[in-house]
Amino acid sequence: MVTEHQDAPRLRPEPLPGSLADGRCLLMGIVNVTPDSFSDGGRWSTPEAAIAHARELLAQGADILDIGGESTRPGATPISPADEAERVLPVIRPLAAEGAVVSVDTIHASTAAAALDAGALIINDVSGGLADPAMHPLVASSGAVYICQHWRGTPETMNELTDYPEGVVTGVEAELRRRLDSLAAAGARDSQIVVDPGLGFAKTHPQSWELLAATARLREDLGLPVLIGSSRKRFLAAAAPPGAEPTGRDAATAATTALAAAAGAWAVRVHEIPANRDAIRTASLWKDPR
Repeated sequence: MVTEHQDAPRLRPEPLPGSLADGRCLLMGIVNVTPDSFSDGGRWSTPEAAIAHARELLAQGADILDIGGESTRPGATPISPADEAERVLPVIRPLAAEGAVVSVDTIHASTAAAALDAGALIINDVSGGLADPAMHPLVASSGAVYICQHWRGTPETMNELTDYPEGVVTGVEAELRRRLDSLAAAGARDSQIVVDPGLGFAKTHPQSWELLAATARLREDLGLPVLIGSSRKRFLAAAAPPGAEPTGRDAATAATTALAAAAGAWAVRVHEIPANRDAIRTASLWKDPR
């Protein structure tokens, strides 16, 4: 599906609304409709709270809302697709009806299909289709934008699966290419697809830093837009105050956002909008004179 090197990597996936800014890194705001989120402790676990929080993110400058109902933190307990859909659909429907660009964060094809019916435009699948063989055919038949993340194992096992004999960047690219081949076999178009290296998923902290530093290489080698999701993750502890809670990593997150934006990332997935919005503006101002 994707050759090793492309002369002109795609800057954005299609189709997405023309209202989305072009030529700059986009902000994907995280809305966790879960009682066990690692980052916000279930603060938005009711539909009313999640919708209010999503509207706040939009007012602050979020371009996309990523709504998820199942935690994928290391050691998280899986839930059924039915329970997941019950959490996210009442949040997606009103936001999509208001014109928000909504992404559904799910590894389940049935949840993704229901979310698309409710108005979502993007499927953000942290398993890259490995968790549900019906996902890639759904991507092909729906025409939705699909974020294909690198993934190994499950939340229960991924911390034990960090061996990349040829190096983490080469290994992640090779495994993502296999996912892209699966999408092509299902009939999905390149123009629908965004890749995500999966920082923190089956990666040691140094490996996550190495992948972040390879943002431009991933975009060039795979020839597709790249999403970076570093927000509040554990590998940022090296750049945050000792013993900081996840929210204490927001300044480090904003720094990684500036780096990713400067490297040509299509979007960053973040919990907090204002500082990351300013980080993207800073990266643009730094790049423009170069």
